[in-house]
Amino acid sequence: MKRGAFVAVGIAAFLLSFGFGAASKLVKSPAMQKYSVKWSDDLGTRKTDLAYGDGEAEKFDLYLPRDDTKASYGLAVYLHAGGFTSGDKSEDEEMLSWLCSKGYVAAGINYTLADEKSHASVLTQSDEIRDAMPKVVEAAKEAGYPVDKMTIAGGSAGHALAMIYAYRDGADAPVPVVLTFGAVGPSSFYAEDWGIFGAGTGTEQQREVAAALFSAMSGEAITADEIADGSYLEKVKPIAAAEWVQNNPVPTVVAYGAHDKMQPFAASKRLQAALEENHVDYRYFVLPHSGHGLQNDNAISLKWIQTVEQYLDTYMPVDQ
Repeated sequence: MKRGAFVAVGIAAFLLSFGFGAASKLVKSPAMQKYSVKWSDDLGTRKTDLAYGDGEAEKFDLYLPRDDTKASYGLAVYLHAGGFTSGDKSEDEEMLSWLCSKGYVAAGINYTLADEKSHASVLTQSDEIRDAMPKVVEAAKEAGYPVDKMTIAGGSAGHALAMIYAYRDGADAPVPVVLTFGAVGPSSFYAEDWGIFGAGTGTEQQREVAAALFSAMSGEAITADEIADGSYLEKVKPIAAAEWVQNNPVPTVVAYGAHDKMQPFAASKRLQAALEENHVDYRYFVLPHSGHGLQNDNAISLKWIQTVEQYLDTYMPVDQ
């Protein structure tokens, strides 16, 4: 196979498999039904497609709890999956409805998807989320629900963006970020961890695949030579959540599949190391028989979401 074709195959494999995997959901066993709530007007009020910018995708939905008598509320943001190239906030209605049912102001935020027309990247998407947050907080206040703290979460691509915001941007958030949670989001970009897509540092072909892959994700031009000498790490740092934990080491609950073929499991171990090094109150769940959809370890999946609820109750208590 010619070198250019090898690189193209690696990138195509990433886009197809990551996009497909990101669309998969946690298996919904009967025990998980508590955490999957259908929206009903009995839960409160929902405002959809509120603008936070001029871009076509720059919209968010607010889920406002029925009880509007509190002096302040916690904000729970959940970002959609889709491999950075697809997906929509409406796909997380059940998660957002569950968060609203607990008494939080919940928000789903869209971001410009990466395609040939938009030239969006993980970096530009993370910047959109950062810029959206003051508008979300302002909209909640205008609706009569002032927020004084927040958690940000998501699945897969949404989880990656949530972690970037929590650790990289959280110290400058309009209200304190007190928790982040999610599953299977990529958090670091060391070429040697991304061998499932043909990337690496050992051969010229592997370095070219890594350069093309990380260029697309970071929005920065990265060369094979930069992969070889390690200077690429500074260019991918803005989208590597694990590199920012020390900036805002908030409590964290995450889950990863040991056989993930979309987000390399080795990359998630770097996140765990950063959480440990920075003395974060965290829980890191490994599903030993599962891939990107966390589909084969229902008991651990249930334990993960139960722990999420425990952390929400601890760091975002509704009754205070």
